[in-house]
Amino acid sequence: MRYITVENLSFQYDTDPVLEGINYYLDSGEFVTLTGENGAAKSTLIKATLGILKSKHGQVKISEFNQDGKKLRLAYLPQQIASFNAGFPSTVYEFVKSGRYPRNGWFRRLTKHDEEHVKVSLESVGMWENRYKKIGDLSGGQKQRAVIARMFASDPDIFVLDEPTTGMDAGTTQTFYELMHHSAHKHGKSVLMITHDPEEVKGYADRNIHLVRNQDLPWRCFNIHGSEEGSEIA
Repeated sequence: MRYITVENLSFQYDTDPVLEGINYYLDSGEFVTLTGENGAAKSTLIKATLGILKSKHGQVKISEFNQDGKKLRLAYLPQQIASFNAGFPSTVYEFVKSGRYPRNGWFRRLTKHDEEHVKVSLESVGMWENRYKKIGDLSGGQKQRAVIARMFASDPDIFVLDEPTTGMDAGTTQTFYELMHHSAHKHGKSVLMITHDPEEVKGYADRNIHLVRNQDLPWRCFNIHGSEEGSEIA
């Protein structure tokens, strides 16, 4: 099922064109990476897609419903979102568990399934052993992983992630990619992830969207399917 469709999107800061004629899509059940050299406006494209930034022209369609006919849920993780101060009172476990409440209502008791989902979410980012620590006492990288775990716990239909593995070690990063692949292929989730290391995630992702440009022209979008050598303009 098609969850996101972007057609002929263009964006500029003041009078400076940044993105021009961007077309891409995101379907349920696929793990898609977004790549490009430094300054390739990857984060800008994500924000324009989600309506955080207003595009110059073009159209973005985001499905209202998921593949099961329920209201579609989307989670967005910007770069380095974690900024909790030392006085933040919640433990890691309490913080991640709070991601389950919007699904069941704030005053409903969490089920055993909810608790198991929270545990898997923490384990997936290597934070289960730190579950009783206060959020404010964590390092920057640990805070980032706690935020990711909370996002997992909320169980969205679409994950939009901007370099989420910052602060993770190699083992945790691999586990994270495995979970994203599993979420897409076994549970029909959609994953759109900006990464600076496409080779590292190549074995897990289904498709890569690559931003390129010629000379001083705005960035354009190329769609690379799986491990195919060729690419097509999108």
